[in-house]
Parts: sequence; C-alpha cells; structure tokens
Amino acid sequence: MSISRALVIDDEPDILELVSLTLARMNIEVTTASSVADARRKLNSNDFDLCFTDMQLGDGSGLDLVRHVQKQCPGTPIAVITAYGSMETAITALKEGAFDFVAKPVDLQRLRELVNNALKLRQRGSARSPRPAGIEASLVGDSEPMQHLRAQIRKLARSQAPVYIRGESGSGKEMVSRLIHQLGPRAEGPFLPVNCGAIPSELMESEFFGHRKGSFTGATTDREGLFQAANGGTLFLDEIADLPLSMQVKLLRVIQEKAVRAIGAEKETRVDVRILSATHKDLQKEVDAGRFRQDLFYRINVIQLDVPPLRERGDDILLLAEHFLGQLAGEWQMPAPQLTAEARDALRHYRFPGNVRELENILERAVTLSDDNRITPEHLRLGEGDGGMDVPPVLPPENERPARQAGESLETYLQRIEKSVILKALDETRWNRTAAAKRLGMTFRALRYRLQKLGLETGDEPESGDN
Repeated sequence: MSISRALVIDDEPDILELVSLTLARMNIEVTTASSVADARRKLNSNDFDLCFTDMQLGDGSGLDLVRHVQKQCPGTPIAVITAYGSMETAITALKEGAFDFVAKPVDLQRLRELVNNALKLRQRGSARSPRPAGIEASLVGDSEPMQHLRAQIRKLARSQAPVYIRGESGSGKEMVSRLIHQLGPRAEGPFLPVNCGAIPSELMESEFFGHRKGSFTGATTDREGLFQAANGGTLFLDEIADLPLSMQVKLLRVIQEKAVRAIGAEKETRVDVRILSATHKDLQKEVDAGRFRQDLFYRINVIQLDVPPLRERGDDILLLAEHFLGQLAGEWQMPAPQLTAEARDALRHYRFPGNVRELENILERAVTLSDDNRITPEHLRLGEGDGGMDVPPVLPPENERPARQAGESLETYLQRIEKSVILKALDETRWNRTAAAKRLGMTFRALRYRLQKLGLETGDEPESGDN
C-alpha cells in the first residue's frame, strides 16, 4: 500500500510541527513550506494527496494557494488553517474551493477526521470510481441546465462546505443532495434527509440532538438525535426555513462547534457531519423579514446550488416521461404505456408548477385511467389540481362510515375507510380483482394502483379471471 503525501504550509513553527507530527503518526509523508512562494515551487514539482495551508503567510495569503491548487492541481484537496473565530475567512476559502478548514488552536481529533475524508476523496478520484455514471442514471435529461447541474454536483461533492440547494417544490432537491453525498468522501457514511417542517416544535431539540433517559416525562431510554445518527455522513435539512428561531440558534451553535449536547447530558459529543440544506422559499426574503437568522443563513449558504424548474428544461420533459413510464411498467408488471403525439405535445407545452414530482404523479394517474396502454391528453388531465392521483375515492354512504378517532389525521381516516371498503369488495368477490373493480366502479388498473398505495398488493400473479 503506497504512503500518502501531504504538503503543510505555515510560518508558525509550532503549528507546522503539530500538524506534521499528527500526519506522520497517520503514516503520511509530510513536506513543509513556510511561504507562498516555497509552497508553489513544491506543488509544481511534486504530487501531493492533500495540502494544509495557514491563511496568513509572510508573502501572501492562503487564499492564493487555494486558487493555485484549484487551477494547477484540481484533484488535490486543500484545507485551510484559520485563526479561532475567523469564520468569514474560512467561508471565503470554502467558496474559493478549499476542501475544508480547521481552526486554531488545532483540535487533533478534528484534524484527523479532515485528513481521513480528504484521503478518501483522493483515493476515489484515482481509482476511477464508477459512481459518476450514477449521476447520468439519476438525473435524467440532456438540457443545458441539467449538464451544468451535473458539473456543479461533481465539483461540490469534492468539498466539505455547507451547500444551500435552492429550487421550487418538486424539482428534485433531495435527489441532488443525495448525489452530492454519494460522490463525495462521505459516501460510505449515512445520508439522513429530514423535513424540518414536519417535526413538532416541542420535539425538535430531542429529534436533532437526542436525549438521556429521565431527562423529561416520557424519556424512558437514551435516544440519539439526527446529528449523532449522521455522524461521519451527511445531514440534509429540507425546508430549513420552517425551523423556529429558537431552534435556529441551537443549530447554528452545533454547526460552529461541531458538537451536540443531548437533553439531560452533562457533556457535549463531537459530531462530524456535512450539512446540506434546502427550501422552496426565498431564504434571503425570510432573513429580511426577520423569520430566519442572518448568521445561520451565512453559515449554511457557503455555496448556493440552483436546481432548474422542469419548465426550463426543454425536451427533458419527454425524456423524464419515458423514464417514469418505464418505471411504472416494471413496478406494475405491464407493457410500457405509450404517449400519443398529442399527449407528448401537451406535456411539452405544460408549465409544470409542481415540477418533476408533478410530472411523475400526472403519469401515474394517466396510466391508471387508461385501459389500452395508450395515453392521450384526456388521460393526462393537465392543470387539474396539483397533478396528484385524483381517481375518485371509494367511500361508503355517510351512515356506514366508522367514527373518526381522536387525534387521527384526515388522510389516515380516509385511508382507513377506503381500505375497509376495498377489502369488503375483495372478500365478496373471493379476491377476484377484476370483479372487485367492477363492483367498486373503477378500472382494474385503478384498483391495482390503490391496492399498492394501501399496502394490500401481494405481487402475486393475477388469479383466474383477472386482467
């Protein structure tokens, strides 16, 4: 196994010695430099697996070296060493392309974590990992905005900088965040997506940071939070604008200190987590309105990545349509449905306010409503609602419906009613799904869709009489 090589640049002998000794104990061969000019000479004549540079050097700035490495040795991760509290400097370096940063006084555990992540990235780059091909499979489309997005994802995957992913609802922000994780050095670690707007405010601190047994009523066991669960990986904070201000303060501290304190715990626990965040709202307007902390916005928005809306992606719409129809055909074990020329034209000219998610729902509905694997504009029903599945629900007369349970959501209540009605029809027809569909007044395909959504589809071959 070859020994990794590192270049450490600092004009403070104590820092130079500390970092060099730490790397040497990790079986890394260290070369040192004390100036920008000396570092450039060594970078131009040697191949390094990673670099560390102080931000303030006698003959220039560490930013000069970050830019030099980005231009001359783009495959080499470079991290910066900053003075304690100089977050603006560190963020500037991340924006310029630095892999990560470590603050003075140097925390050796943090330093080792950074080195390990950098070496993983370097090793994967030299091993010609097949992962980049996954981008082509996941992000369907050949339009110019999508080509630009792919390039940005590859670039951002190399960094440990926080990324703020901006895009409309349904445009694929979570998929983009997952790809950034999969292509980076944390790919073997966990990827945890969390919808910040779906967590009750009174449970947020426990959900994010965990709690100790007995710390509050109902805390019967120790429980780790999302940050602890994502340690060594990536935490994707979707709809981050929905966090209450009190939680924003605590989140900011965790990002700055890289440590969390569970409710009821006496000590903080270090966490090594990359933060990706997203929201469909205009976060700058939220800051201006006082609903989002400016300092937190500054920390999560080190790099901003825009996900294009579907309406700006040209013929990607039809490519995505074919992709989704192929997926449905595989899931439902049926021939791939075909779009008529009129349906294709209608899709091409529709605005898609719900973006990719709306297109997927529209096609799922269209497949359900069509009977001959031929989808027409009438099956698409564009512009009706949000493009969700709106096959009329199966409901019994009001006097036959069960009572709604206390605290039960409307969605759960309606699903429970629908499930009982479908099961009754299936029992009455001895689970002949074709006969049950006729009794319920829907197509066989629509019934099969509902069985899948309600978790009643067994995946068995159709019994005699089913179509």
